[in-house]
Amino acid sequence: ILDDRRMVARLVPPRHTYLMHQKASENGDPLPIAVAIGVSPAVLLAASSRVPQNEEFRYASWLSGGELELWEAENGVPVPHAEYVIEGYIHPEERAPEGPFVDITGTYDRVRYEPVIYVERVWMREDPIYHALIPASGEHLVLMGTPYEPMIYSRVSENVEVLDVHLTPGGCSYLHCVVKIRKRTEGDAKNAGIAALSAHPSLKHVVIVDEDIDIYDPRDVEYAIATRVRGDKDIVLIPGSRGSSLDPMADEEGRTTKMIIDATKELKRAEEFERAKIPEV
Repeated sequence: ILDDRRMVARLVPPRHTYLMHQKASENGDPLPIAVAIGVSPAVLLAASSRVPQNEEFRYASWLSGGELELWEAENGVPVPHAEYVIEGYIHPEERAPEGPFVDITGTYDRVRYEPVIYVERVWMREDPIYHALIPASGEHLVLMGTPYEPMIYSRVSENVEVLDVHLTPGGCSYLHCVVKIRKRTEGDAKNAGIAALSAHPSLKHVVIVDEDIDIYDPRDVEYAIATRVRGDKDIVLIPGSRGSSLDPMADEEGRTTKMIIDATKELKRAEEFERAKIPEV
């Protein structure tokens, strides 16, 4: 917040608001916007998703069971039910420092010059509840990471038989992923890793495991790495890759080194990796 009428918002390319602002700016026009605070979980998830442009409300309606009521703000922007609605526009040219503030990694993100929002009016309920998204909280992690899991699942399934995908909380639900596959041939795991990285460009490290590993149990994933990985042949490094600007280890342009860890069993020796089970009495 800059003053009582202006605030700054980071617009990330090539996401929808960035593209709409870019198009409006090319014509010298302000971009009308409405910031809805205190919306339903369905709207939050839909807004965080990677569905096609202008399909977010349709997706939120589907998540809500087929119904989502909208009303039109005075500037023509459709708005869902909310506790607060801040109505205004994004200036076509004016920019100001944004931050510093804590982002998904729990560290302070660098300050950037971003477009300025001008506030024209504020709507609120009679007794509004302000829903604050705490940076790096569990809620923040879910909203950032969950929408990418089906995208990774879909992309990997084009190459190998995928069973499950998990963006791990320890990796900020954004930078680290574990993919469970049913391995048919040697090389499937590396292909799965390449597919996962292509589906989510901010992904930094991906671990591929077999169907007997519980990807929601960090100890089980570590077990797979400890017993099924040989560093000289099962780890792939991809330097100079486009990563996430939120990663403190990335360079100023967001580039980093990505890593694929093949933590699957060698098929020809699969029986040697079977874990002993205590028989039921």
